[in-house]
Amino acid sequence: MPRTGSPATRHLAAVTRATAVLDALGAAGRDLGTNELARATGINASTVSRLLATLTAAGYVEHVAANGRYRLGPRVIQLAQGVLARLDVRQLARPLLEELVAVTGETATLSLPGDRDAITADFVPGSASVISVAQVGRPSISHCTAVGKVMLAYGPRGIDGLELPLQRLTDATITDPGRLAAELDAVREAGYAIAVGEREADLNAAAAPVFDARGLAAIIGLQGPAARLTHERLAEVAGPVVDAARRASAAMGAG
Repeated sequence: MPRTGSPATRHLAAVTRATAVLDALGAAGRDLGTNELARATGINASTVSRLLATLTAAGYVEHVAANGRYRLGPRVIQLAQGVLARLDVRQLARPLLEELVAVTGETATLSLPGDRDAITADFVPGSASVISVAQVGRPSISHCTAVGKVMLAYGPRGIDGLELPLQRLTDATITDPGRLAAELDAVREAGYAIAVGEREADLNAAAAPVFDARGLAAIIGLQGPAARLTHERLAEVAGPVVDAARRASAAMGAG
């Protein structure tokens, strides 16, 4: 009997051609006709036509009656969602958190957006002698933490989901909804958020969004003592935080 532990090295030509058609449709970002697909794949137009008929019947391709062209079908989306559902953002992000600690020395966190606040799902403690200690399961209060601001800026509920009046935890806590809205605009423009003594007077942080194909999936953050992670240094570490979040987003299948 043939072994099943590794894939066969021989390829079926028809399957190879079919995947080439699917790849071309996915790369185009628009509806394509039979002749366009033939040119893009180098496959004979009559063969492309037969492949499209088969793929359409199976739901992998959709025929657009309005223009006679083709696009990827719902079956492809279902398969993609199945892959994404198996991705564990904690497993994907863990090496990135470790890299952040190696580069900055501060505590790196991974948080998941919730109904009201983002919740810490994982963290790697900083390497300095004095560090900020994170706690799995701890909520990041939305209006006064970097992680929370990212959730408000990129999540579906936004500022409208907050309970008013906004609680003041330190002298630096933003309690004016208009000022918070402006802060969230700045977060979206910069691609990251910072918090300077807003939840705890001696704690500063930066955070950036992690996306999957559906939207905000997680938030990568960096936090440390205010004496060391100063406002000026926050601007320096924001780059590595954003880079880690972008890499996590790519691994999560974000477009």
